[in-house]
Amino acid sequence: MRVFGFILAVFMLASCSKFRKIEKNPDWRVKFEASLNYYAKKDYYRASVLLEQIMPIIRGLPEAEKAMFTLAYCQYYQKLYLLASEQFKSFYETYGRSTLAEEARYMYAYSLYKSSPGPNLDQTESIEAMASMQEFLNRYPRSKYRDEALDVINTIQLRLEEKGFTNAKQYLKLRYYKAAIVALENFTKNFPDSRYVEEAHFLIMVSEYKLAEESIQARQKERYQEVVNDYLQFVDRYPESPFLKEAERYYTESLEKLGKLKNVNT
Repeated sequence: MRVFGFILAVFMLASCSKFRKIEKNPDWRVKFEASLNYYAKKDYYRASVLLEQIMPIIRGLPEAEKAMFTLAYCQYYQKLYLLASEQFKSFYETYGRSTLAEEARYMYAYSLYKSSPGPNLDQTESIEAMASMQEFLNRYPRSKYRDEALDVINTIQLRLEEKGFTNAKQYLKLRYYKAAIVALENFTKNFPDSRYVEEAHFLIMVSEYKLAEESIQARQKERYQEVVNDYLQFVDRYPESPFLKEAERYYTESLEKLGKLKNVNT
């Protein structure tokens, strides 16, 4: 075991020494060929270091196209997704007629997608990634990346739905009932085909009932009536809903409240 460790250490030292010599070599061609060799061996860090060194020198030369494209992938494979997205974007803006331009456009959008956070965090990057992927499909409707692009758009759509629904429910949890109603109604408009729409309609009814309970008497009749109206629409829209029994309870209690309010006012 010690012998193996010693051999490994010697190998690592020799490898580092070789890389340092290449770094110090004034000939950009040596660095270019070495970067491609490192890339082929999946040593993306060393490949990217050498490519970044020579990029300013070879700008305008035939090798620059391959160098820029390879550098973008080096950053992508190192999970530096925002850097990679910018590099892929620079590539297709610089080499718009390249045979690699289509792939670069796809990887620009895909790198943005990879950099975007989960549904609990800000979704600005997700929205940008989805827009970029849709723009890619508009430009290349028959691309070999079409199915992957559609999967990305669908995944982001589901993520945005989850984020929107979670935010709306949070208002209800915090007892901000007016805000909950607005957020849930906006959710049903923005995501009419979402798997959460049925529950969102139910929670609108819950929020309206809770709001009516906390309202002054002069506003209660109007707000309990909203619960009744929403229940009738809910039953018509979702006759087999798992929320139906609970929704009926809010409906029945709202009718009782309306009856008491009517007696008070007569």
